[in-house]
Amino acid sequence: MSSDEQESVAPIEPGSERPPEPQPSSGRRRARWRNYPVVSIFILVALLVFPAITADWLAPHDPLQGSIPDRREPPVFFGGTWEYPLGTDRIGRDILSRIIHGAKVSLSISLIGIFFGGVLGTLLGLLAGYFRGWLDAVVMRLVDISLALPTILLALVLAVSVGPSFQTVIIVVVFVLWAFYARQVRGEVLSIRERDFVARARVAGNSHARIIVRHILPNVANTIIVLATLQVGSVIILEAALSFLGVGIPKPTPAWGLMVADGRQLIVSAWWISLFPGLAITLTVLALNLFGDWVRDRLDPKLTQV
Repeated sequence: MSSDEQESVAPIEPGSERPPEPQPSSGRRRARWRNYPVVSIFILVALLVFPAITADWLAPHDPLQGSIPDRREPPVFFGGTWEYPLGTDRIGRDILSRIIHGAKVSLSISLIGIFFGGVLGTLLGLLAGYFRGWLDAVVMRLVDISLALPTILLALVLAVSVGPSFQTVIIVVVFVLWAFYARQVRGEVLSIRERDFVARARVAGNSHARIIVRHILPNVANTIIVLATLQVGSVIILEAALSFLGVGIPKPTPAWGLMVADGRQLIVSAWWISLFPGLAITLTVLALNLFGDWVRDRLDPKLTQV
Protein backbone atom coordinates (compact mmCIF):
# COMPACT_ATOMS: atom_id res chain seq x y z
CA MET A 1 0.00 0.00 0.00
CA SER A 2 1.39 3.38 -0.93
CA SER A 3 1.94 6.18 1.54
CA ASP A 4 -0.85 8.21 -0.02
CA GLU A 5 -3.34 5.36 0.49
CA GLN A 6 -2.15 4.91 4.10
CA GLU A 7 -2.75 8.57 4.79
CA SER A 8 -6.25 8.40 3.27
CA VAL A 9 -7.36 5.54 5.60
CA ALA A 10 -5.45 6.57 8.72
CA PRO A 11 -7.66 6.80 11.83
CA ILE A 12 -8.38 10.18 13.38
CA GLU A 13 -6.17 10.88 16.36
CA PRO A 14 -7.89 11.65 19.67
CA GLY A 15 -8.39 15.38 20.13
CA SER A 16 -8.04 16.13 16.46
CA GLU A 17 -10.86 17.84 14.58
CA ARG A 18 -13.27 15.67 12.64
CA PRO A 19 -13.88 16.53 9.04
CA PRO A 20 -17.17 18.33 8.40
CA GLU A 21 -20.12 16.07 7.66
CA PRO A 22 -21.40 16.21 4.11
CA GLN A 23 -24.27 18.64 3.71
CA PRO A 24 -27.38 17.77 1.73
CA SER A 25 -27.43 19.10 -1.78
CA SER A 26 -29.34 22.25 -2.56
CA GLY A 27 -31.89 20.19 -4.50
CA ARG A 28 -32.58 18.00 -1.45
CA ARG A 29 -32.88 21.05 0.77
CA ARG A 30 -35.38 22.61 -1.61
CA ALA A 31 -37.36 19.38 -1.83
CA ARG A 32 -37.35 19.01 1.97
CA TRP A 33 -38.36 22.65 2.43
CA ARG A 34 -41.27 22.23 0.02
CA ASN A 35 -42.68 19.42 2.17
CA TYR A 36 -42.88 21.53 5.33
CA PRO A 37 -45.78 23.89 4.44
CA VAL A 38 -47.96 21.18 2.87
CA VAL A 39 -50.06 20.64 6.00
CA SER A 40 -50.60 24.36 6.53
CA ILE A 41 -51.56 24.79 2.86
CA PHE A 42 -54.15 22.04 3.08
CA ILE A 43 -55.50 23.53 6.31
CA LEU A 44 -55.94 26.93 4.65
CA VAL A 45 -57.67 25.39 1.65
CA ALA A 46 -59.90 23.30 3.92
CA LEU A 47 -60.86 26.43 5.88
CA LEU A 48 -62.11 27.86 2.59
CA VAL A 49 -63.78 24.78 1.10
CA PHE A 50 -65.53 23.54 4.25
CA PRO A 51 -67.42 26.80 5.00
CA ALA A 52 -68.35 27.10 1.32
CA ILE A 53 -69.88 23.61 1.31
CA THR A 54 -71.63 23.95 4.68
CA ALA A 55 -72.53 27.64 4.44
CA ASP A 56 -76.27 27.05 4.97
CA TRP A 57 -75.62 25.22 8.24
CA LEU A 58 -72.45 26.95 9.43
CA ALA A 59 -73.52 30.60 9.11
CA PRO A 60 -74.99 31.84 12.41
CA HIS A 61 -77.41 34.30 10.75
CA ASP A 62 -79.28 34.84 7.53
CA PRO A 63 -76.84 36.73 5.25
CA LEU A 64 -79.68 38.71 3.68
CA GLN A 65 -81.59 39.58 6.85
CA GLY A 66 -80.69 42.91 8.46
CA SER A 67 -81.44 44.44 11.85
CA ILE A 68 -81.61 48.22 11.95
CA PRO A 69 -81.03 48.45 15.75
CA ASP A 70 -77.83 46.39 15.34
CA ARG A 71 -76.39 48.19 12.33
CA ARG A 72 -72.68 49.09 12.30
CA GLU A 73 -72.02 47.07 15.42
CA PRO A 74 -68.25 46.66 15.88
CA PRO A 75 -66.46 43.30 16.17
CA VAL A 76 -66.43 41.52 19.50
CA PHE A 77 -62.81 42.47 20.21
CA PHE A 78 -63.67 46.17 19.73
CA GLY A 79 -66.63 46.36 22.07
CA GLY A 80 -69.17 44.28 20.16
CA THR A 81 -71.04 41.16 21.20
CA TRP A 82 -70.54 37.48 20.46
CA GLU A 83 -73.83 37.44 18.59
CA TYR A 84 -72.00 39.25 15.76
CA PRO A 85 -68.30 38.27 16.18
CA LEU A 86 -67.11 40.30 13.17
CA GLY A 87 -69.69 43.07 13.50
CA THR A 88 -72.52 44.12 11.21
CA ASP A 89 -72.79 46.26 8.10
CA ARG A 90 -74.74 49.44 7.42
CA ILE A 91 -78.15 47.71 7.60
CA GLY A 92 -77.35 45.28 10.40
CA ARG A 93 -76.43 42.14 8.45
CA ASP A 94 -73.94 39.77 10.09
CA ILE A 95 -70.56 40.11 8.37
CA LEU A 96 -69.36 36.65 9.40
CA SER A 97 -72.42 35.01 7.83
CA ARG A 98 -72.00 37.01 4.65
CA ILE A 99 -68.30 36.09 4.41
CA ILE A 100 -69.16 32.39 4.77
CA HIS A 101 -71.80 32.59 2.05
CA GLY A 102 -69.44 34.74 -0.03
CA ALA A 103 -66.97 31.85 -0.05
CA LYS A 104 -69.68 29.68 -1.58
CA VAL A 105 -70.31 32.26 -4.31
CA SER A 106 -66.61 32.71 -5.10
CA LEU A 107 -65.86 28.98 -5.24
CA SER A 108 -68.93 28.29 -7.37
CA ILE A 109 -67.90 30.89 -9.93
CA SER A 110 -64.30 29.64 -9.91
CA LEU A 111 -65.18 25.97 -10.41
CA ILE A 112 -67.85 26.56 -13.06
CA GLY A 113 -65.82 29.15 -14.97
CA ILE A 114 -62.60 27.13 -14.88
CA PHE A 115 -64.42 23.95 -15.93
CA PHE A 116 -66.09 25.43 -19.00
CA GLY A 117 -63.13 27.62 -19.91
CA GLY A 118 -60.75 24.69 -19.48
CA VAL A 119 -62.85 22.29 -21.54
CA LEU A 120 -63.28 24.81 -24.38
CA GLY A 121 -59.64 25.89 -24.39
CA THR A 122 -58.30 22.34 -24.12
CA LEU A 123 -60.47 21.12 -26.99
CA LEU A 124 -59.43 23.96 -29.28
CA GLY A 125 -55.78 23.61 -28.26
CA LEU A 126 -55.79 19.87 -28.99
CA LEU A 127 -57.37 20.35 -32.42
CA ALA A 128 -55.14 23.30 -33.35
CA GLY A 129 -51.92 21.60 -32.27
CA TYR A 130 -52.72 18.24 -33.84
CA PHE A 131 -54.19 19.26 -37.22
CA ARG A 132 -52.31 22.58 -37.57
CA GLY A 133 -52.91 24.36 -40.89
CA TRP A 134 -55.82 26.78 -41.21
CA LEU A 135 -57.46 25.53 -37.99
CA ASP A 136 -54.33 26.37 -36.01
CA ALA A 137 -54.18 29.83 -37.57
CA VAL A 138 -57.85 30.58 -36.81
CA VAL A 139 -57.64 29.37 -33.19
CA MET A 140 -54.47 31.31 -32.46
CA ARG A 141 -55.93 34.51 -33.93
CA LEU A 142 -58.97 34.06 -31.69
CA VAL A 143 -56.59 33.57 -28.75
CA ASP A 144 -54.83 36.83 -29.61
CA ILE A 145 -58.16 38.67 -29.79
CA SER A 146 -59.31 37.22 -26.47
CA LEU A 147 -56.10 38.18 -24.69
CA ALA A 148 -56.14 41.66 -26.21
CA LEU A 149 -59.66 42.64 -25.11
CA PRO A 150 -59.85 44.29 -21.64
CA THR A 151 -61.75 42.12 -19.19
CA ILE A 152 -63.40 45.02 -17.40
CA LEU A 153 -64.61 46.50 -20.70
CA LEU A 154 -66.17 43.20 -21.67
CA ALA A 155 -67.91 42.95 -18.30
CA LEU A 156 -69.26 46.48 -18.63
CA VAL A 157 -70.67 45.73 -22.09
CA LEU A 158 -72.35 42.55 -20.86
CA ALA A 159 -73.69 44.28 -17.75
CA VAL A 160 -75.24 47.05 -19.85
CA SER A 161 -76.72 44.63 -22.38
CA VAL A 162 -77.97 41.78 -20.16
CA GLY A 163 -77.49 43.20 -16.66
CA PRO A 164 -75.13 42.11 -13.85
CA SER A 165 -75.76 38.52 -12.82
CA PHE A 166 -74.12 35.24 -11.89
CA GLN A 167 -74.30 34.15 -15.53
CA THR A 168 -72.60 37.36 -16.69
CA VAL A 169 -69.61 36.70 -14.44
CA ILE A 170 -69.38 33.10 -15.69
CA ILE A 171 -69.36 34.30 -19.31
CA VAL A 172 -66.59 36.79 -18.57
CA VAL A 173 -64.51 34.16 -16.74
CA VAL A 174 -64.88 31.62 -19.55
CA PHE A 175 -64.00 34.24 -22.17
CA VAL A 176 -60.86 35.17 -20.23
CA LEU A 177 -59.64 31.68 -19.35
CA TRP A 178 -60.15 29.59 -22.48
CA ALA A 179 -57.35 31.39 -24.34
CA PHE A 180 -54.75 30.44 -21.70
CA TYR A 181 -55.68 26.76 -21.96
CA ALA A 182 -55.75 26.82 -25.76
CA ARG A 183 -52.33 28.43 -26.04
CA GLN A 184 -50.67 26.20 -23.45
CA VAL A 185 -52.21 22.93 -24.70
CA ARG A 186 -51.50 23.78 -28.32
CA GLY A 187 -47.81 24.29 -27.53
CA GLU A 188 -47.63 20.93 -25.73
CA VAL A 189 -49.41 19.10 -28.55
CA LEU A 190 -47.06 20.50 -31.20
CA SER A 191 -44.22 18.70 -29.43
CA ILE A 192 -46.07 15.50 -28.55
CA ARG A 193 -47.49 14.88 -32.03
CA GLU A 194 -43.96 14.41 -33.41
CA ARG A 195 -42.94 11.68 -30.98
CA ASP A 196 -42.48 8.04 -31.88
CA PHE A 197 -45.47 6.62 -30.01
CA VAL A 198 -47.83 8.92 -31.93
CA ALA A 199 -46.23 7.89 -35.24
CA ARG A 200 -46.61 4.21 -34.31
CA ALA A 201 -50.29 4.83 -33.47
CA ARG A 202 -50.81 6.34 -36.93
CA VAL A 203 -49.08 3.38 -38.60
CA ALA A 204 -51.27 0.99 -36.60
CA GLY A 205 -54.33 2.59 -38.21
CA ASN A 206 -55.72 4.46 -35.20
CA SER A 207 -58.12 7.28 -36.01
CA HIS A 208 -57.32 10.90 -35.27
CA ALA A 209 -59.86 10.98 -32.45
CA ARG A 210 -58.36 7.88 -30.80
CA ILE A 211 -54.82 9.26 -31.07
CA ILE A 212 -55.88 12.54 -29.49
CA VAL A 213 -57.87 10.95 -26.67
CA ARG A 214 -55.68 7.93 -25.88
CA HIS A 215 -52.16 9.16 -26.63
CA ILE A 216 -52.02 12.97 -26.56
CA LEU A 217 -54.57 14.07 -23.96
CA PRO A 218 -53.05 11.99 -21.09
CA ASN A 219 -49.69 13.65 -21.76
CA VAL A 220 -51.12 17.16 -21.35
CA ALA A 221 -53.40 16.32 -18.40
CA ASN A 222 -50.80 17.40 -15.83
CA THR A 223 -50.45 20.79 -17.51
CA ILE A 224 -54.22 21.27 -17.53
CA ILE A 225 -54.55 20.36 -13.83
CA VAL A 226 -51.73 22.69 -12.78
CA LEU A 227 -53.11 25.57 -14.85
CA ALA A 228 -56.61 25.09 -13.43
CA THR A 229 -55.29 25.01 -9.86
CA LEU A 230 -53.28 28.18 -10.30
CA GLN A 231 -56.24 30.03 -11.84
CA VAL A 232 -58.68 29.60 -8.95
CA GLY A 233 -57.18 32.54 -7.07
CA SER A 234 -57.16 34.70 -10.19
CA VAL A 235 -60.85 34.00 -10.81
CA ILE A 236 -61.73 34.94 -7.23
CA ILE A 237 -59.92 38.27 -7.63
CA LEU A 238 -61.64 38.84 -10.99
CA GLU A 239 -65.08 38.15 -9.52
CA ALA A 240 -64.37 40.42 -6.55
CA ALA A 241 -63.20 43.22 -8.86
CA LEU A 242 -66.29 42.93 -11.08
CA SER A 243 -68.61 42.90 -8.07
CA PHE A 244 -66.78 45.86 -6.56
CA LEU A 245 -67.42 47.86 -9.76
CA GLY A 246 -71.08 46.85 -9.81
CA VAL A 247 -70.93 44.70 -12.96
CA GLY A 248 -70.59 41.31 -11.29
CA ILE A 249 -72.78 39.65 -8.69
CA PRO A 250 -75.87 41.84 -8.07
CA LYS A 251 -77.04 42.99 -4.65
CA PRO A 252 -77.99 41.73 -2.11
CA THR A 253 -76.10 38.49 -2.86
CA PRO A 254 -73.26 38.10 -0.32
CA ALA A 255 -70.18 38.47 -2.55
CA TRP A 256 -66.82 39.55 -1.15
CA GLY A 257 -66.33 42.28 -3.74
CA LEU A 258 -69.76 43.73 -2.99
CA MET A 259 -69.04 43.69 0.73
CA VAL A 260 -65.81 45.64 0.22
CA ALA A 261 -67.66 48.15 -1.97
CA ASP A 262 -70.45 48.57 0.61
CA GLY A 263 -68.00 49.67 3.28
CA ARG A 264 -65.70 51.94 1.25
CA GLN A 265 -67.63 55.09 2.24
CA LEU A 266 -67.52 54.08 5.91
CA ILE A 267 -63.86 53.08 6.04
CA VAL A 268 -63.15 55.52 8.90
CA SER A 269 -66.18 54.98 11.12
CA ALA A 270 -66.96 51.33 10.28
CA TRP A 271 -63.72 49.92 8.90
CA TRP A 272 -64.65 46.30 9.66
CA ILE A 273 -67.28 46.26 6.89
CA SER A 274 -64.57 46.34 4.21
CA LEU A 275 -61.61 44.96 6.17
CA PHE A 276 -62.82 41.41 6.86
CA PRO A 277 -64.05 40.65 3.33
CA GLY A 278 -60.74 42.04 2.04
CA LEU A 279 -58.83 39.76 4.40
CA ALA A 280 -60.94 36.81 3.23
CA ILE A 281 -59.98 37.55 -0.38
CA THR A 282 -56.29 37.93 0.51
CA LEU A 283 -56.00 34.75 2.59
CA THR A 284 -58.02 32.70 0.12
CA VAL A 285 -55.97 33.74 -2.90
CA LEU A 286 -52.72 33.22 -0.97
CA ALA A 287 -53.73 29.72 0.13
CA LEU A 288 -54.90 28.72 -3.34
CA ASN A 289 -51.73 30.07 -4.97
CA LEU A 290 -49.58 28.11 -2.52
CA PHE A 291 -51.68 25.03 -3.21
CA GLY A 292 -51.25 25.57 -6.94
CA ASP A 293 -47.49 25.85 -6.54
CA TRP A 294 -47.44 22.62 -4.55
CA VAL A 295 -49.48 20.81 -7.22
CA ARG A 296 -47.13 22.11 -9.91
CA ASP A 297 -44.10 20.86 -7.97
CA ARG A 298 -45.69 17.42 -7.63
CA LEU A 299 -46.91 17.01 -11.20
CA ASP A 300 -44.14 18.70 -13.18
CA PRO A 301 -41.55 15.99 -14.02
CA LYS A 302 -38.81 18.56 -14.41
CA LEU A 303 -39.30 19.78 -10.85
CA THR A 304 -39.69 16.32 -9.30
CA GLN A 305 -36.19 15.43 -10.51
CA VAL A 306 -34.59 18.39 -8.70
